Amino acid sequence: MTSTSDGDGRGALARRLVDAQPADMGLLRRICFAAVEALSASGSGISVMTADGTRGVSATSDPVSEHVEELQFILGEGPCIDAFAARRPVLAADLSDAGDHRWPVYTPAAQDAGVRAVFAFPLQVGAARLGVMDVFRDRTGPMSGPELQLAFAFAELTVKVLLDLQQGEVAADDGATVLDVGRRAELFQAQGMVMMQLGVSIGEALVRIRAYAFAENRRLEDVAHDIVQRRLRLDG
Repeated sequence: MTSTSDGDGRGALARRLVDAQPADMGLLRRICFAAVEALSASGSGISVMTADGTRGVSATSDPVSEHVEELQFILGEGPCIDAFAARRPVLAADLSDAGDHRWPVYTPAAQDAGVRAVFAFPLQVGAARLGVMDVFRDRTGPMSGPELQLAFAFAELTVKVLLDLQQGEVAADDGATVLDVGRRAELFQAQGMVMMQLGVSIGEALVRIRAYAFAENRRLEDVAHDIVQRRLRLDG
């Protein structure tokens, strides 16, 4: 089986695990609960972050995770902050490691809350950063390879949900958004322009446009209009 097929399979598994969670919870919280169950975790949290400094906890699996997640923003340090800044996962398999002094204030506070390991996965599309998904464990030790790959699948699913929620739109089966005819036509035009600029598929072009709108806290149709009017390029 190819790596692409593996990725598709993990994505489908992540969606099934989320769908199996109680329907009365919000989608983001259902992702947190599914991640806890699937990744042998004690907790999970999703925080929205933007380059202009907007930060906030969007969903967690439990009160302890909410507290530990918020600590990073209160203290200004932690794996979530680092993963967002570096645009790559931060995997702290043992917070008690004496040689790791990255978070001198956050680490003892997290340990006091019972956290022994933290795995932070940035939520991003291209150059646009949306936030971070954190997975907490009450024991030390690294994630296995399959667990890491499934964690990435949960992060990708979270990106899609965040984009859908931010725009307040219903996703159609083909991945396009339900807009009125005029705005949808302009969005399709913008997709084609971004597809040519970045050398990506038409579906990926839409994801890039939506991610930019999320990161800049702008309406999707406004971003599409600026692209069509050549006031904005996403290949910079």
